[in-house]
Amino acid sequence: REDWDLYRRTGVAHLMCISGLHVTMFAWRAAAVVRALWRRQPRLVLACPTPAAARWGGLALALAYALLAGWGVPAQRTVGMIALVAVVRSAGLRWPLHLVLLAVAVAISLADPWALLQPGFWLSFVAVALLVASEPVVWATPPAARAAATWRRAWAGLLQAVRGGLRTQAVATAGLAPLTLVFFQQLSLVGFAANLVAIPVVTLGVVPLALLGALPSPLSPPLWSLAALAVQGLDAWLQWLSAWPGAVWVAAVAPPWAMASGLLGGVLAVLPVPWRLRLLALPLLLPLLAPPVPRPPPGQFEVLAADVGQGTAVLVRTHTRLLVYDTGPPFSPEADAGERVLLPLLQARGERRVDLLVLSHGDADHIGGAASLMRGLPVAALSSSLPEDHALLAGTTPHTRCRAGQRWHWDGVLFEVLHPLAQDHAGARKTNALSCVLRVQAAPEASGQPGRSLLLTGDIEAAQEAALVQRLGAGLRSTALLVPHHGSRTSSTPALLIAVQPEVAVVQAAYRSRFGHPATEVLARYARYGVRLYRSDHCGAWAWPAGGPPVCERQRARRYWHHQPQPPAPLPP
Repeated sequence: REDWDLYRRTGVAHLMCISGLHVTMFAWRAAAVVRALWRRQPRLVLACPTPAAARWGGLALALAYALLAGWGVPAQRTVGMIALVAVVRSAGLRWPLHLVLLAVAVAISLADPWALLQPGFWLSFVAVALLVASEPVVWATPPAARAAATWRRAWAGLLQAVRGGLRTQAVATAGLAPLTLVFFQQLSLVGFAANLVAIPVVTLGVVPLALLGALPSPLSPPLWSLAALAVQGLDAWLQWLSAWPGAVWVAAVAPPWAMASGLLGGVLAVLPVPWRLRLLALPLLLPLLAPPVPRPPPGQFEVLAADVGQGTAVLVRTHTRLLVYDTGPPFSPEADAGERVLLPLLQARGERRVDLLVLSHGDADHIGGAASLMRGLPVAALSSSLPEDHALLAGTTPHTRCRAGQRWHWDGVLFEVLHPLAQDHAGARKTNALSCVLRVQAAPEASGQPGRSLLLTGDIEAAQEAALVQRLGAGLRSTALLVPHHGSRTSSTPALLIAVQPEVAVVQAAYRSRFGHPATEVLARYARYGVRLYRSDHCGAWAWPAGGPPVCERQRARRYWHHQPQPPAPLPP
């Protein structure tokens, strides 16, 4: 995982996959081998000309290589272009490269319409299209230059190759930057320098050595060792580049008009047009590089309950501050909700830091993504009910144990910790009993009515609910409620619902949860009290914008291929 992070930060991840460049180089080398072997057999030469045999032999071997490598969209594009050029040349015709590219794009789209949803499709085809569109006019070599000395011609050829390589990399970097921001919301600012070294090292060194090492030969281990040595040297270079300040530019998801403006700027930057027109690319790119990010007005907050499966992760945003309440579960030893869900989500929302991370208690489905989140974003402060010797508290982030009575204001929004009490930390036997309960209250409305409010409950159970009701009573009243303990049978007692009187409630639980969350009787209880209930397994991410009604991401961005769960049968009164 650390290696992939390094390659993404330095913009060379495309070389660690089977890219179109690798397939092209393999086809060229395979054709050269076929040509050398074919011309040594007079009967074969008489049956089929050597250039045609090399062309079709290289295509066949490139196809086998692409199939063995997984047949991704870049490999399909490359093999399709090689095949079409082979057919056209065999027919004695010549097609311009842009027509070949367009024909292959249409063929792939017809064969697999889902390919249009893959970033690799657009990055692969747009990269080649930009190189074709930006190609300058090449004039014929004058007779005097052709008659120059051999060493001068060699030197001129080398300089031309270097200039061509620099130009190609500049076109690819500038032209694909807007598309990279559209798809991934980040751009490696050291990618140009990284690729200048990585492309020749990987394409001309690592890949050939790895392929030769795959042949049954006593030389296989030394070849692979040499390839590994090249990768280690490349990694050292990339580590040095990635350590530069500002090596990666991160931006929020841009609105459609900003995306269109940025894409137009990227095309304009590489087209062979006068520099006066190319300078327009910079203002066109600015909305994509730094898109406007809407924030709640002072005194208001917005909420997003992320879809993390069986676990809790809630974002609470004020005008200038961000609070993250729990971080979801671990998915495997190599992945968790922090890395797979929260970090991409926060990056897409334009968040640069977390002002306060609240870890309600020590269950894995609530803190499983905390380590990844704290590695990926600056966290200013941490509040939790974790024991002092917990591994998550070993870093330098300031930590405060959450206790009832803690209060603070952010941008006119009141935050109150309601549970646990100070003495609860010493006597609790279950981590659920120590769940940090947090209430968020917006500023009063202009009419004098109380602002909307949110109650975050962690995994408290019936005993803690009863204690809260006895101690606070009507002070628990909130507009929205995060359903305690994912809707288990041990929580959401009638006394709590009567005290809170929520208008809406949200359950964060997995699809077909193996724990049976939310329980049928709990669903019936919320329906009986007239509470509108949202479930993450049906709703996806649940958003409650400032000044607007709650909305489900699965309904807001619905596609026709998405599964629509059937509404449950009416519950008996």
